[in-house]
Amino acid sequence: MPDKECLPLHVLVVGASLRRDSLNNQLAGLAASAVKSDGATVDLTTIADFDCPFYDGDVEAESGIPDGAKEFCRRLKKSDALMISSPEYNASFSGALKNLIDWVSRFRPQPFNGKQVLLMSASPAMAGGNRGVWSLRVPLEHLGARVYPDMFSLAQAHEAFAADGRIANDMLRKRFDDTVDCFLDLVEAAKRYPTLKKQWVEFLGERPDAAIDRVESSEVTAA
Repeated sequence: MPDKECLPLHVLVVGASLRRDSLNNQLAGLAASAVKSDGATVDLTTIADFDCPFYDGDVEAESGIPDGAKEFCRRLKKSDALMISSPEYNASFSGALKNLIDWVSRFRPQPFNGKQVLLMSASPAMAGGNRGVWSLRVPLEHLGARVYPDMFSLAQAHEAFAADGRIANDMLRKRFDDTVDCFLDLVEAAKRYPTLKKQWVEFLGERPDAAIDRVESSEVTAA
């Protein structure tokens, strides 16, 4: 039976737009192709596959966590890394994505903790949706995700793709490929050579209190 540590990386790639012809879902597809080219396996999906009601503690208490969040959690736990291509709405990220993150964060152990994450965006605007991915870092890093420092934002994305679906501009295409390659190198190192423990603390209470303090540990690589 093959050693799990020798298996190829498995990456969950999410197009975080509900719109069928979304530029971000197109960028997610391009990222999935790049991951495959590097020898990893890919689970390509869109946020539409994980439908959930608005998060409500009463709903959770009465009905439990919805199936859409359960499925995302299952696929996230199965992956070595997460890549998200997220649209920018009003200088932030979408409510649908935040709602999914809120639901999935209710699982124990909390599945974002220690997960390597690469954020991407595509927008017709000149900033390429960059403000949206900066805001997306906040809840993910709070949940213990290891968000990659470099993010990729594709500006004027409605004109950026060539007929073959690749990024038309040679310089931007190389930067995209290099970003994915470097991210996967980091994921590989984190998977093969865990060297220390990182704690995720949801709330820092003034006094020890089981009602508000929750701590989980995950293995990460040394800097």
